[in-house]
Amino acid sequence: MNAWVLRAVGLGALTIVLRTVLGFAMVYWPTNGSWMRILCLIVLIAAVVAWGVLDGRADRRANPDPDHGADLTMRWLKAGLAGGLGAGLVAWILDFLPKFDLGDNGLFFEISSGASFVILLIFIPAMIGVALGRFLVGREGKKSGPAPDVSLQKESAAV
Repeated sequence: MNAWVLRAVGLGALTIVLRTVLGFAMVYWPTNGSWMRILCLIVLIAAVVAWGVLDGRADRRANPDPDHGADLTMRWLKAGLAGGLGAGLVAWILDFLPKFDLGDNGLFFEISSGASFVILLIFIPAMIGVALGRFLVGREGKKSGPAPDVSLQKESAAV
């Protein structure tokens, strides 16, 4: 499975789960809606940033030279697009089920405005996480210092 497909499915599913939980919570505790929305937003952003940090750390460890790293921008953009469109489509379908209150939005709204919001919620925090992960690994490398050149040591020992 492609890396971006895994991220799209995982984060799209998390978006649907959070929207469903928020819908049920709004039915039973309508006066607490503002803090519940913020909490769901924080959970989604934290998950995306954490995954982005893991990607950035793994990429920097595999490619210490910043010019030869993997193209994580396109990976996360594809994941955001697929996750946002998929989450919008699934939310629209789930809204037809009884007892599911996901906002009664139409299909056009879910795959345009709703999906674009989810795309941004996935892509931008992921890029922040990737940058942070790469920075942290680069900082660890600077603290430990450059690795000694073994070939120079062998030449000096031979003379």
